[in-house]
Amino acid sequence: MLTTAVSPANTQLLAAVDTIARQDLQPLAHRIDRGHYPLEIMAKLGQAGAFAAHLQSQGSRFDTAIDAMQIVSRACGATGFLTWAHQVCGLYLDASDNPALRGQVLSDHAYGKTFGGTALSNPMKTWANIEPMLLRAKKVPGGYSVSGALPWVSHIAYGQHCGAVAQVEGGKEHDIMFLLRLDEARVKLAACPEFSGMEGTSTWSIHLKDFFVGSDDIIADPAKPFIARIRAAFVLLQMGIGLGVVQGSIDDMLEVAPVLGHVNQFLEDQTGSLQLALDKAEQQTRLLAQTPFETSKDYLLDVLDLRIQGAKLGLQASQAALLHQGARGYLANANPQRRIREAQFVTINTHAMKHLRYLVQQIMSEELPA
Repeated sequence: MLTTAVSPANTQLLAAVDTIARQDLQPLAHRIDRGHYPLEIMAKLGQAGAFAAHLQSQGSRFDTAIDAMQIVSRACGATGFLTWAHQVCGLYLDASDNPALRGQVLSDHAYGKTFGGTALSNPMKTWANIEPMLLRAKKVPGGYSVSGALPWVSHIAYGQHCGAVAQVEGGKEHDIMFLLRLDEARVKLAACPEFSGMEGTSTWSIHLKDFFVGSDDIIADPAKPFIARIRAAFVLLQMGIGLGVVQGSIDDMLEVAPVLGHVNQFLEDQTGSLQLALDKAEQQTRLLAQTPFETSKDYLLDVLDLRIQGAKLGLQASQAALLHQGARGYLANANPQRRIREAQFVTINTHAMKHLRYLVQQIMSEELPA
């Protein structure tokens, strides 16, 4: 656990999240992995405060927010990912200079009365010179008209929302970031190909044609300076997913220790060494979570490296859990099978492992776009 300050507020929040994770979420983990979108769980987590701790009004407790995500991910990595998507969308609203987004819109989102995720996979890759921007905007009276399609966006459905970015064409080109409200009359959501797991993340492709974005829904204009300010926090928050998957994998190893420990002792990865590695990653995360909006090159490099090491540890721990459980861990509904897919997802979710390494190389070469 990361939380440095043991306060009644932190203790109460994390205890409530733990109860929800154990009693409500854990029994549904395999259903969620296969396609159940757990909005009923997300609503309970929102009411408990799991999506609000990192907001300015709550003291910017990023360590507590990551702790909550880790507890959720320990029970179900897919719901941990949904927690990150929800938290990071709240981060966008909270960090925006637009008062129209920081009032009731943010409050409803933060406490699970409304739901929404993030559509920044494409722009994050665009700004790293990996792929072109897929949404295009034109200035129109009162706002912008946006067209284009995004292929993979999670934690969305009609009636929900997400943070998105479009490149403005004509005149001086720049990017805008906005709250994309997924109205059925104006937005088309199309199903994605079936994934090997984490199907309950409600992942769709978004198609827009002349979609009007009014000034009240602008998160940042221009977008790049805003993203530079929150980039490290965006990545750091993701640590909660990987840390939870690692802890869950250790749980799976301990589960079979009474009956298989005498032979599992000959396996290379043991619970003690993995727990030490997890403790170290938690300690590093706790330290970095104290200054999530630091914009120095060294700080961002530290965050990116931690994210890489966390993803690698997830792969190692989930594979170890399978080996420790043996044949029972190879059953279709076995926890190690699910956690292996969750750990793999942590390595390919934006920022993917290769994207993270590419960013590190760019920063070291001072080529990172502003």
